[in-house]
Amino acid sequence: MKVNAKWQGDISFESTADVSGHTVKMDARKEAGGSGSAPSPMEMVLHGVAGCMGIDMCVIMRHHMDKVENLELELDGTRAEIEPKRFTDVVITVSVDGDVPAKILNRTVRLSHEKYCSAVNSLNADFTVKAVLNGEEI
Repeated sequence: MKVNAKWQGDISFESTADVSGHTVKMDARKEAGGSGSAPSPMEMVLHGVAGCMGIDMCVIMRHHMDKVENLELELDGTRAEIEPKRFTDVVITVSVDGDVPAKILNRTVRLSHEKYCSAVNSLNADFTVKAVLNGEEI
């Protein structure tokens, strides 16, 4: 798997993946000298974790997905104060609405977080993962 990132001027880049051919744009926040016209690379890291866990969960719960009315992942990352400003802590809240047994949701979240999500397992951060089923933390 490869990506090719090309400078677009100022401090903005456009990156294209060789496998899918999809292109994403990245820019720095205005406070960091960018225009804020696209997600920052560190935001993209959190997007990647959210997408990875979400896809894992859909695959793991494939026999229960017809009962899912809503599935959302909220990630809150805390970064180090000094360089490298990596994520030190990430809180992931998985919210599911529907007729899914709590046991199944807990197993799904645990398997994605601990075993299957490559993005989570690529980061050097402490993770706190919460599952919320129909508005109640389980």
